Amino acid sequence: MTSLKFNLSEGGNEALSEPERRRRRSVHEKLAIVQETLEPGVTVLEVAKRHEVNPNQVSAWRKQYQDGTLAPLNTGEALVPASQLAAAMNEIRELQRLLGKKTQEAEILKEAAEHTPSPSSDCALHHSALGRL
Repeated sequence: MTSLKFNLSEGGNEALSEPERRRRRSVHEKLAIVQETLEPGVTVLEVAKRHEVNPNQVSAWRKQYQDGTLAPLNTGEALVPASQLAAAMNEIRELQRLLGKKTQEAEILKEAAEHTPSPSSDCALHHSALGRL
């Protein structure tokens, strides 16, 4: 894309045509810019002007940050959106709760089995009561 810049110095009024350069920002730079917008009393527009970035781009980075998709990656790590992470954490908590409940039920059944005579011992008791053992 080409932008026009005007040379107004020395009374000049000529248009200079030069290619517009896009600057690629690292994830760390984007995070720093987003962090600035999260400060109290600071607007996206102020931060965007300070860093010479379109305010819409800064807003998009903020949304990515809030979704959990704007984060530096270590080699081999997969990026998981915050919503998926929250759902997985809820599922883990629910499974832990169910495991605790089942463990408690198993303990109750084990204790009940220890205090309940077995059918063979009932038979032996019955026979001994009759004097047959």
